Amino acid sequence: MRALLRPSAGFLLLATLCTGVLYPLVVRGMAALLFADAATGSVLTVRDRAVGSRLIGQPFTGDGWLIGRPSATGPTPYNSAASSGSNLGPTHPLLDSLVHARAAAVRAREGLADTVRIPVDLLTASASGLDPHISPAAAALQVTRIARVRALPVDSVRAIIQRATTGRLWGVFGEPRVNVLHTNLLLDGAWASSLGHP
Repeated sequence: MRALLRPSAGFLLLATLCTGVLYPLVVRGMAALLFADAATGSVLTVRDRAVGSRLIGQPFTGDGWLIGRPSATGPTPYNSAASSGSNLGPTHPLLDSLVHARAAAVRAREGLADTVRIPVDLLTASASGLDPHISPAAAALQVTRIARVRALPVDSVRAIIQRATTGRLWGVFGEPRVNVLHTNLLLDGAWASSLGHP
């Protein structure tokens, strides 16, 4: 029995060191070297105070803000401790009623006619429930309201949204997207005027 236990215990110790200590340290080191910003949480600071992350959305509800996607996390929207989608299929009646209710809310908030098409990202939650981005079309739909509430020229609001817009990765992958937190920080004039790419 002892002859069997010694190699088994040795293998368990070696496997624990390799997979539980060495591998995580190597992966963490590579992440810090190759993706330093993302590995540290992509934290945004204003006057040395953390205000959020480029990678995790926040709930904005006031009329002067750019408003992001709906969030399916619970018990509150954009709860990073409970990341999840709604898990409702496209034919589920609850999803249909949620989309119709959200469309009515967007139309009322933006003063839109029933014939205006609303971008899908303003009507459905993302897979994580924490998406920090919306499409340029969803942002453009909100320009008039933001400009009116903040007493800013429409062109100024469009320029701010453009500064917070990131294009396709290497010009090929993904879609252009607007970071909601970046936009709102710029709208407040709280962030530096030279905004880098998120």
